Amino acid sequence: MIGITLLGMFIILLVIGIPIAFVIGIVALAGFMTIPYTPEALLPVKMLNGLDSFVLLSVPLFILAANLMNSGQISQKLIDFSLTMVGHIRGGLAHANILVSMLFAGISGAAQADTAGVGKILIPSMKKQGYNTGTAVGVTAASSTIGVIIPPSIPMIIFAGLTNVSVGALFLAGIIPGVAIGLGMMIIIYILAKKHNYPTYQRASLKKFIKQFLDVFPALLTPVILIGGVISGIFTATEAAAFASIYTIIIAMFYYKTLKLKDFPKVFVDTLTLSSLSLFALAAANGLGELLSYYQLSAWTEQFFSNNIHSKWVFLLIIIAFFLFVGTFMDAIPAMILFIPVILPVAETFGVDPVLLGLITVMTLAIGLVTPPYGLCLLLAAKIGKLPIERSFGAVVPYIVVVLFVLLAVAFIPGVATYIPKILNPDMF
Repeated sequence: MIGITLLGMFIILLVIGIPIAFVIGIVALAGFMTIPYTPEALLPVKMLNGLDSFVLLSVPLFILAANLMNSGQISQKLIDFSLTMVGHIRGGLAHANILVSMLFAGISGAAQADTAGVGKILIPSMKKQGYNTGTAVGVTAASSTIGVIIPPSIPMIIFAGLTNVSVGALFLAGIIPGVAIGLGMMIIIYILAKKHNYPTYQRASLKKFIKQFLDVFPALLTPVILIGGVISGIFTATEAAAFASIYTIIIAMFYYKTLKLKDFPKVFVDTLTLSSLSLFALAAANGLGELLSYYQLSAWTEQFFSNNIHSKWVFLLIIIAFFLFVGTFMDAIPAMILFIPVILPVAETFGVDPVLLGLITVMTLAIGLVTPPYGLCLLLAAKIGKLPIERSFGAVVPYIVVVLFVLLAVAFIPGVATYIPKILNPDMF
């Protein structure tokens, strides 16, 4: 009865528009108050304990790196380089939008920062070149989700911290699916570009390509150092995030000379604002997670699946459907904090590799970044493009189909994700 009451409270608070972080915190507080001899002060203690983690330092640090890239105009340089590669294809600017998101993903691991930074540049540019607003908004929002799939990835780091899975294995597992999603989105753009006769750029000369490559090379070196460092054990994921921030400051201030001291206050404020949203939701989720543990939700879930589900593939489809639903109103980090401890033991009984489960979870929750009502990347892109959210969501649907197709391929053909990790480090599997 208590569980039904708390679930009803959760739904009502969401419907009336309370932010999800506060909804989680309020429900957790109400739940703790139903436990006999439990002081209400226990909730904030559990929330603080949930943030007392070295791995969580990576969240603000990767967001800082992304904001430094945007403020230091490195995003613009990545766009220019992308145009020399794909600008000559029909719909070249939209293709560059996708490619720059893939490059941005390899540096920051933050989808929202990609939407905000790249979107502010490319959405107005695409509209000026004759792209309809829906295409500009849709491709910007959708391609930003690649940021949490191609390594480094903040949600992957959080999943690894929750499950003691190798961060390096998760990073390597995300490479092929991330690239496949980017290529799939480019196919969608090519079809739309042919239909609407979107413009192209003149094919870049070899001399111009080499010049652009050398100009952007220090930025492109970042993911190589980050991923290589984590996989080889030179530094942890959190230390990689710190390195990314310091390295971005160095190249932006002293190599490109596009980042000034006067830019830092705004960069830090933006970083603290975005980080606080994620971390408060995470803290609240940790409090609610303790409540779910008290009521033994994990044992109930395991019993339900063992009694009713007897196929690994059916289990994976249920997990995908569940996280698709959860992602519509909750960010990836609190969603994983709440549900991965419940799902992981069940997944192990079905023989699902934790790395595969992590990748499936991250990819599924990435779709939530472009689905209302939460859909933060969709909301940001729609705001930049001044397009109603209903039309924005309609424009992003074809790209969601691409992500779902790759997601199902990962779930039912595990070799898609494990191929690179097995080659580079067979001991990971």
